[in-house]
Amino acid sequence: MTRASDIRDVTLGKEGLPDWLDPVVRAVETVEPLQLSRFLPPRDGTGRQSAVLILFGEGPRGPELLLMERASSLRSHAGQPSFPGGALDPEDGDPEGDGPLRAALREAEEETGLDPSGVQLFGVLPKLYIPVSRFVVTPVLGWWREPTPVGVVDPNETARVFTVPVADLTDPAHRATTVHPSGHRGPAFLVESALVWGFTAGLIDRLLHYAGWEQPWDRDKQVPLDWRS
Repeated sequence: MTRASDIRDVTLGKEGLPDWLDPVVRAVETVEPLQLSRFLPPRDGTGRQSAVLILFGEGPRGPELLLMERASSLRSHAGQPSFPGGALDPEDGDPEGDGPLRAALREAEEETGLDPSGVQLFGVLPKLYIPVSRFVVTPVLGWWREPTPVGVVDPNETARVFTVPVADLTDPAHRATTVHPSGHRGPAFLVESALVWGFTAGLIDRLLHYAGWEQPWDRDKQVPLDWRS
């Protein structure tokens, strides 16, 4: 298992990024918290500090994102596709500093086998909040400069690891609105035999929108969720 102290180079840098990432870089630099989600961290400072890695790579069909599917046995967000990530450890460092950068890379390696040395971090989005799990999440963005093999490391945590072409995420045929019995509605993506919804889909939706990659899609196309979701 990787120790946070093993991940020393956690600086942010935009040099050498592919041109197609320019709209994402601009979006990260200008987006406001409420443009990403109405759920923002509690003002009293409560909540468990965590981070996710939004990793852009380039595959056979162009730009793609790295996702994983959480094991169905987990107590929190079981079976959901998500970005690699998790709670900060004390060794990761300052939650208000470079702690989230270390945590995002460490968790990605622990969950997917990703080699952090091949990742160039280039941006951080505002902290967001997941009420159901009380996580305060820092989304960290990276460029998969030197791709390495990835896959399930611990089946007790991860069911599978996969990449999704951005072309599939922007395809209107793969988009829908999830409807929870509680009445909550949110964006979703039907890609790679998976339904991506919730926090992860919300982040992808907003990134596509503010990067100017979003295509018009049918928001009346609905996918129902059950109470266990």
